[in-house]
Amino acid sequence: MKRWLKMAADAIGGGLFLTLFIVFVIQVTARFGFNKPLAWTDEAAVILYVWVILWAAAVVVPAREHVVFDLLWNNVNQRSRQMMQIAGNLLVGGLSLCGIPATWDYVYFMAREGTPVLGLPFMWVFLPFVFLLMAMVVRSAWAIWNAIRGIGLEAELRL
Repeated sequence: MKRWLKMAADAIGGGLFLTLFIVFVIQVTARFGFNKPLAWTDEAAVILYVWVILWAAAVVVPAREHVVFDLLWNNVNQRSRQMMQIAGNLLVGGLSLCGIPATWDYVYFMAREGTPVLGLPFMWVFLPFVFLLMAMVVRSAWAIWNAIRGIGLEAELRL
């Protein structure tokens, strides 16, 4: 089941990126090939870019691949790393959890407004941010659970 979910998340992310690329090619071709810029391609590219970035951060890119500041992490003992992992994830996960209701209210409220060219409800533009917050809560809870069990606390050499 986990593998299937990972494959589905990757496929959705890849599909979003492919769609963004196609829209970009259409945009460049129309603007520079035919000297007829298309307004919808600008708007679609921005919306797809937001979706690609937030979707990837939420479900595609593993936590170990995110940018980290590990200078302190690599110079403390395992017990200190465990406390840092728990405290940091309590902070990130807790703030994300607190932000979900207000974020959802705003996203839901924006359903009444549409984008200028495509008329797409802004709810669909901002929805991936809610997914990102939910993913941060789940990832933080998982990282806390692993830290309690002593998993993932080794120092890493990153180049």
